[in-house]
Amino acid sequence: MTIKEAQQAVDQWIQSYGVRYFNELTNMAVLTEEVGELARVISRRYGEQSWKPTDPRREDNGQQALGEEMADVFWVLLCLANQTGVDLTEQLRRSIEKKTRRDACRHQENKKLQPASASSESSKSTEKSK
Repeated sequence: MTIKEAQQAVDQWIQSYGVRYFNELTNMAVLTEEVGELARVISRRYGEQSWKPTDPRREDNGQQALGEEMADVFWVLLCLANQTGVDLTEQLRRSIEKKTRRDACRHQENKKLQPASASSESSKSTEKSK
């Protein structure tokens, strides 16, 4: 499914089952809620927080919930795009172009992103020169 097809599928679902789109401010609040739910799964799966003993997502360490929450975020983002007339395919293309122009060398030159061995070698040579 392409992004355009996803936008169309969400719009068709809203027309068939959802009665109408929530207004933009409500959908922004819903998007924030969904991002929070995704953050909760990520903080427990990859972070330092633990699952409550009664949480069923604990069984697979949130693997299924991770995808479900990402899809929920994407759903609301598609709703917002539809109701505001944004073509997400075109905007993503433009965003990739912008980031490519702006950041062509930025991340490759960022010492914080270098492999540990390269950065530790760099810090050793810096310390020797002091």
